[in-house]
Amino acid sequence: MKSLERYAVVSCHVERPLDDRVWAAFEQLLVRRPAGFVVTPLLRPPHAASGENEERWLERARRAAELAPLGHHTHWGGPTQARPLDGVDAAGLVHREAAWLRERGLAPRFFCGGGWYLDQGVAETLASFDYVDLTATTFRQSYLGPDARRLQLEGPRRLRLPDGSMLLELPATHSLGMLGRDFFRLRGEVHVHFHDWELLDRRRALALRALLRLLRRRRQPVSADELAERAAAAPELHWDEASRIGR
Repeated sequence: MKSLERYAVVSCHVERPLDDRVWAAFEQLLVRRPAGFVVTPLLRPPHAASGENEERWLERARRAAELAPLGHHTHWGGPTQARPLDGVDAAGLVHREAAWLRERGLAPRFFCGGGWYLDQGVAETLASFDYVDLTATTFRQSYLGPDARRLQLEGPRRLRLPDGSMLLELPATHSLGMLGRDFFRLRGEVHVHFHDWELLDRRRALALRALLRLLRRRRQPVSADELAERAAAAPELHWDEASRIGR
């Protein structure tokens, strides 16, 4: 979409929000808005079976929501298992987490599936909660097999799902490393993603800030909210067709 080509957005998969060192670094980043970028925090909800503290998590999620448009990041097997294992009701878990968040006064607008997992049931669940989805990518992940459930799109699309609902997709275009390698070959709208724990690596943290300063020279920073509004008229694509791209 030519109307989006001059914009850039940044999102973070917040996978360790209860790690004090990780959280301190990430909160600082949210406050500082490097190079004017409002980083979208996609928070993984607490995993009760792992003993994660719900009250502390809620305190930090509310703080994140004060600083940027809030997002939801699901891991289907706890802190270290991103994609669902066999027998897991992927859509059911997303539904339970989304309901749990809203019962506690949080209403994240954005979602990203752990390990880039997305299937039809999850997509329809996201639409039922009026999410904007950030799970799609414009590239194939080398560690995922050819039959792995995922979604690859050329750019923002409105997905027409089999149940008749619509889901707006804002695909990620670059990891931090990809942005560095492809910087002089950027095409179209840019959506950079990274993980909160990367901020504990001094070299990666410095690289993030430096690359965002450079990116600002080539793209206008916008928040995920702003990009979603600008992409509201993105081309429509049926789920069946979208799910075949990149296979």
